[in-house]
Amino acid sequence: MAGRWRCGPLRLHQPAPRKRGIAHTIPEKTDQRRHRLRRGCHGGRPPGFDREMYRRRNLIERCFNRLKGFRGIATRYEKTATSYEAAAILTSFLLWARSV
Repeated sequence: MAGRWRCGPLRLHQPAPRKRGIAHTIPEKTDQRRHRLRRGCHGGRPPGFDREMYRRRNLIERCFNRLKGFRGIATRYEKTATSYEAAAILTSFLLWARSV
C-alpha cells in the first residue's frame, strides 16, 4: 500500500458488528435497558456483556490515550513503520518509568 487513508475508507455496505461476530464490550445504559424491557418481546435481546473483557479494553484505550499525549506518536511524524514502532516502544518505556 503506497500510503494510508486520509479521510478513512468508505464502509457503506458493511454488516452490523453483531453479524460480523464482534462481541459487545460496553455495558448497556440503564435508560436503554428500561426502554428495551418496556417494549417487551419487541425490545430485542439484551447485548452480552463481559466485565473482564471490558476492563481489558478500557486498559488498552487508556494506554493509547497516554501514548497520544506525545506529539510524535499522535501525528505519526516518523517516516517509516520501523522508526514509528521504535518511537512507540520508547514512549511506552518512558510512561512505564514514570509509573514505577
